[in-house]
Amino acid sequence: MTVTEQLSALGQILAHGDLHCLFQPILSLSERRLVGYEALTRGPSNSPLHSPLTLFSTARHAGRLSELDVLCRRKACQRFRDLKLDGKLFLNVSPESLLEATHQPGRTLQMLQALGISPSDVVIELTEQAPIEDFGLLDTALHHYRAMGFCIALDDLGAGYSSLRLWSELRPDYVKIDRHFIDGIHQDGVKREFVGSILKMAHASRAQVIAEGIELPEELAVLSEMGVDLVQGYLIGRPQENPPREARHMLPELDRIDSLSNEEQADLRPLLLEQPAVASDTPISAILEAFHSQANLNSLAVLDEHQRPVGIVHRHALSDALLKPFATDLFSRKPISRLMSENFLAVERSQSLQQVSRLLTSRARQRIEEDFIITQGGRYLGLGRVIDVLKLITELKIRQARYANPLTLLPGNVPIQQCLGRLLQQNREAAICYVDIDSFKPFNDLYGYARGDEVLLCLAQCLNDRVDPGSDFVGHIGGDDFMLVFASEDWRARINHLLEDFQGQCRRFYSQEHLQAGCFVSHNRQGERQEFPLLSLSVGVVHLKPSACSKLDAAQLASAASEAKRHAKQMPGYSLHILTLD
Repeated sequence: MTVTEQLSALGQILAHGDLHCLFQPILSLSERRLVGYEALTRGPSNSPLHSPLTLFSTARHAGRLSELDVLCRRKACQRFRDLKLDGKLFLNVSPESLLEATHQPGRTLQMLQALGISPSDVVIELTEQAPIEDFGLLDTALHHYRAMGFCIALDDLGAGYSSLRLWSELRPDYVKIDRHFIDGIHQDGVKREFVGSILKMAHASRAQVIAEGIELPEELAVLSEMGVDLVQGYLIGRPQENPPREARHMLPELDRIDSLSNEEQADLRPLLLEQPAVASDTPISAILEAFHSQANLNSLAVLDEHQRPVGIVHRHALSDALLKPFATDLFSRKPISRLMSENFLAVERSQSLQQVSRLLTSRARQRIEEDFIITQGGRYLGLGRVIDVLKLITELKIRQARYANPLTLLPGNVPIQQCLGRLLQQNREAAICYVDIDSFKPFNDLYGYARGDEVLLCLAQCLNDRVDPGSDFVGHIGGDDFMLVFASEDWRARINHLLEDFQGQCRRFYSQEHLQAGCFVSHNRQGERQEFPLLSLSVGVVHLKPSACSKLDAAQLASAASEAKRHAKQMPGYSLHILTLD
């Protein structure tokens, strides 16, 4: 298609408003609820400009980007209103369009007012596709949006030309991590480190992180374990003209995943305080009376007519609000909805202690004296106290440290046995791997214990890089013996990558002479000098089928893995022996 034809097609689209609007859901993992939808635009289905990339590229070259942006916003807002969708509407806006000379501020607010949509329900999502040079002008434009009540999101974090500078200077309310860093995160330690850094920066800047482009349950499990709460992607829901309204059936994979490594994974029952809640139209005077009559009452959840939380009232916050002159007289007859906090944390009872701890620490405004809400199926169950989470986490860390290997800090024999026991109780299919380093003792004797410890730490890191932290387990039996438990279906590929990783990492531990020779000379167990090959791994694998679980105990399973490792060590070099139990 020629440039002239593309410009003609663009003119027809802008003249007739011939665009299709799709909505992709954004979910909160902690609350298991839809928090909003991103509006996505497509050109006419029979048009060469159907693809949004081609459509916006043509508008950019034609100098009509601002026109197209306004049309997309109008279509999205109208459709959002017509569908009566709940939550926030995320609108994509190109920073370039805000800087065009033809851009007219205020049109979006007028449009929303005409449609009856509150600006507080709209998030302006900046999609950076070209270098931004005039930060001052862009900052002024965004302050204009903020002053009108809009929230700001930064899209594709890590993919743009200057997205980190945009973040630091514009301080968005939301940041979206680029799909590149989500794809295969369960298999890539570097990507996990990147996302972990994003979460730390978000905590410091009080921004909420949205992970987009999630397609695999394993990716979702890792992100959930890391403390990412807001998620978006094909696994959650594809862009649709009529998107889903309920979240409860959209996360079956997450609910199915049960980490083998966390003994506190079951639910939040130990934290649950069955405190009464109040309706949003309860007079403030009644809330004050409840706090006066119950000295130990710290917070009250505020519910809608469906018993779903819409806010929370903290004793200290209510007291502060009523300290102003005449405030008590002015507010006592008003409903608590006037003074309740809508910035609360609600978590499903099925969440793990670790996940709740991460969510709490990621909330910059969460105070230790403030409670959080516990729900089941989105409906109110009771409250949880931050101090109780801290106590349980401390107890868990002490327990883990007691049984951890002092060098690698990986779980030792007691947690390993507990993991195998849980695996058998759950009748889970898994791969139990006994990993042993070949030629380690003579290497240790020749190069010294300090270098030997470096090798063990290197292997521990390689093992951690190859597991899915949301579903797999790594343990250190002792010495150069390690245990892996894979619930991941692609465990064979993970083991192959592990062998490649260790072989490449080990090169730095040898002298150049031994590296070139491919071997070294050291003493054997009889004290005689002997030539040994360079370090390698022997991996014995028990492929456990659910039908075999009832026939075994943890000790028998560990013994079978040890036997598989013995067979692997009989083969020279990197070796793998698989024993199937069914």
